[in-house]
Amino acid sequence: MKKISIIGSGYVGLVSGAGLSEFGNHVTCVDIDKTKIANLKKLKVPIYEPGLDNLIRKNMKKGLLNFSSNISKSIKNSEIIFIAVGTPQSYDGSADIQHVESVAKTIAENLNDFKIICTKSTVPIGTGKKIKKIIKKISNSLNFTYVSNPEFLREGAAIDDFLHPDRVVIGSENLYAENAMKEVYRPLYLNETPIVFTNIETAEMIKYASNSFLATKISFINEIANLCEEVGADVHHVSKAMGLDGRISPKFLHPGPGYGGSCFPKDTEALAYLGRENDVRLNVINAVIKTNNDQKLIIFEKIKSLLDKDLNNKKISILGLSFKPETDDIRESPSKAIIPLLLEKGAIINVYDPVAMKNFKKEFLNINYFNTWRDCVLNTDICVVLTEWNEFRGIDLKELKKLLNQPCLLDAKNIFSIKKLKAEKFLFENVGRRL
Repeated sequence: MKKISIIGSGYVGLVSGAGLSEFGNHVTCVDIDKTKIANLKKLKVPIYEPGLDNLIRKNMKKGLLNFSSNISKSIKNSEIIFIAVGTPQSYDGSADIQHVESVAKTIAENLNDFKIICTKSTVPIGTGKKIKKIIKKISNSLNFTYVSNPEFLREGAAIDDFLHPDRVVIGSENLYAENAMKEVYRPLYLNETPIVFTNIETAEMIKYASNSFLATKISFINEIANLCEEVGADVHHVSKAMGLDGRISPKFLHPGPGYGGSCFPKDTEALAYLGRENDVRLNVINAVIKTNNDQKLIIFEKIKSLLDKDLNNKKISILGLSFKPETDDIRESPSKAIIPLLLEKGAIINVYDPVAMKNFKKEFLNINYFNTWRDCVLNTDICVVLTEWNEFRGIDLKELKKLLNQPCLLDAKNIFSIKKLKAEKFLFENVGRRL
């Protein structure tokens, strides 16, 4: 197995490091944040991802996984170096690759023998060429080869996604790199997991195209849901029947307040930017982005409607702050878009989330945080569910009704039975169901 360094110990870097060590590779996760590295050595994992801490603990104990802030040493001691730093969205929608370029410069300065340099970060098409150019210029050497190996991890299910992927994508320049990556992913290769070998630019495009297509499915079903409400159809029956068609599949056909997270918003915007830069009309992608932004406004209007359009001094309880369940990630979450709109109208906001409140407090100070959903909804005028945590699915509607000032509920994730809501005489709204 291979000696690997992963530069960047964020979400992608940690999951990839734990996963690659599970495959039998010797992995060092590297970060310039010395405090983060010190905490990781003490098994203090900075993100919430089910199963990640156990996988890290297991492979640290085996001696296959370690952590370091010494980037130079890690580069020199590795055969393969993965770049797994952030590529945040710039003001114009493009992906900011300054951190990727910075890592490339550091690698170039520390090349001591032949290396395979592999990008895990989601990067615009053509980034591979830039990285190779940077390394060649600084090192004055061709003593490396480059690989694009994009990740396809769902937050909340990332460990399973890494260990049992639908496919692995390898964009490479030569047979040597392909064979080396087969060794890195040896257990998957032996199990005949589909491994797609292609050129670097195609691998980069596969990541953007995949995420944008999934975002398209979400925006599409949200538009259908909004139409269902007006014509008396049930979007759940619509999406279920659609999903039974093998050409469509049921995945990502769940209506709600719109997509969020670290990938879909950023990657759709980056693809739209790439289209503009190359004078290619990406009408579908631009419509997906607009529909997603509009969906959050629709949820806001539903809240207003339930409260007779007067939000001033109304107490509103929000259940769910993360962009999806089983993660503490609040990046581009619907709650971050909707709560400011409510505050502007004079509403008083109570919030609860099983794991994401610590992150939310860093950005929102003028709202009330509670440690249980019961305390959160107590004496409020409406309960709004924005994330489908299992804890919320188990809420007893009779109890909820007693805690609220009035039986008023916006179920933006459609987790409650309409029949039961009507039986308890709730004033309610959801997404795509009137039945």
